[in-house]
Amino acid sequence: MSIIYLDNNATTRVHPQVVEAIQPWIYERFGNPSSSHSLGQQAKEALIQARAEVAKFLTASPAEIIFTSGATESNHMAIYSALAMYPERNTIVTSQVEHPSTLQLLEYLSEQGVNVVYIPVNTKGELDMQALKTAIDANTALVSLMHANNETGVLFPIAEVAALTHRFGALFHTDAAQTAGKLALNVKALDCDMLSFSGHKLHAPKGVGVLFMRKNMTAKPMFYGHQERKRRGGTENLTGIIGIGVACRVAQTQLNEVAHNISALRDRLQAGILKQLPYAKVNGEGHKVPNTTNLSFLGISGEELLYKLDKVGIIASQGSACVAGGTDPSHVLLAMGLSRDEALSSVRFSLSEETTEAEIETAIECIVAVVKEITHSAALVA
Repeated sequence: MSIIYLDNNATTRVHPQVVEAIQPWIYERFGNPSSSHSLGQQAKEALIQARAEVAKFLTASPAEIIFTSGATESNHMAIYSALAMYPERNTIVTSQVEHPSTLQLLEYLSEQGVNVVYIPVNTKGELDMQALKTAIDANTALVSLMHANNETGVLFPIAEVAALTHRFGALFHTDAAQTAGKLALNVKALDCDMLSFSGHKLHAPKGVGVLFMRKNMTAKPMFYGHQERKRRGGTENLTGIIGIGVACRVAQTQLNEVAHNISALRDRLQAGILKQLPYAKVNGEGHKVPNTTNLSFLGISGEELLYKLDKVGIIASQGSACVAGGTDPSHVLLAMGLSRDEALSSVRFSLSEETTEAEIETAIECIVAVVKEITHSAALVA
C-alpha cells in the first residue's frame, strides 16, 4: 500500500541533497570541531559553512546563529535569556495558542513568580491585537509569539507586534518552526530579537535546531560549555548542523515556487472535501502558511477518522495530545471558540513540496469515502 503523507507539520522527510551531504560526516569525516588536528579542522570548516548558510537564510550574520537540539530548546533559551537580560522586568506576554514547548515552560515560570499574560485569539485564529496592546507595558521583559500556528496555519502579524514591543523597550521572540522553509524569514524585516526553528520541519534531520539571537544580546545557556561561543555547551551535532545548513540553502532557492504550488494543492484538498462534505468546516481563516488546513468533520471522531485513514494509506494528525483514558481536545481550537466535540472532530492536513496533485486527488477520494463510511455506521447504530 502506498502512503500519502499529509503530516508535514509534525515532521518532514529528509531531503535527498541533505542525505547526500551528511553521509561523509557520519563515517569518514568524524572529527570533533573543537579538535586541532586535521579531522577536527575539517569539521570546524563544515560548521562554519553551515552557520553561514543558515545566516543567509535568515538575512542575519553568522555570529547571530546558535545551533541547538531543536525549536523546544531554542524557545526555552530565548525565554530564559530575556528574563536574565531584564531582571527588573517580570512579565512575559504570549498567546493562548502557542506550542506546548512554550506554554509548559511559561506555566512553570508562573509558579516561580513570573507574570505571564496570555493573549486570546478570535474565531478565525487571529491574534487579539487590542488585548496585546493593553498587555505590553514597562514591566514586560519579552513578548513571545509563534509565527504560524502549528495546528491551523494561521499567521500572526510578527513585524507589527515586534514594533509595538520595542516601543516599550522589551524583547521580541518568535517561534518560526512552522514557517521555516515555507515563507521567507528575514529577521530584519520581521524586526525580531530572537527567532527559533527546527531542522526536521524543513527536510533536515531531527535533533538539530536554530536560535537566532540579535547581536549585543546576552544568551542564557541551557547547557554550559565552550561551544557556540559559550552560548550552548556540548559537542556539536555536526551531521544535523550540516543537514540544516543544506536544507536552508535548498529551501531558499525554491521558496516562492514551492509556496505557490503547495498553496494551490492545499486549496484543492480543502475545496474537494468541502464540496462533497458540506457539514465539514475549516478551522482558521485569513492569512495562513501555504501548506496547512484544519477541518472539523462534525458528528464524528477525529481520532477514529485518522485511524481509518491510516489503514488506507493517508497519514494526517489531529493536533491534540493523547492522554490516558482518551484524547484531550486541542487547546488551540478551544481558544478559537470551538466546542469540545467540534475540536475532537478536527483533523489537520499539512503538505510539503513532495506532495503531488495525484496524491491530493486520491486523498480527497479516500477522506470523503471514509467520513461517509463512519457517518453511515454511526447512523445505523443510532
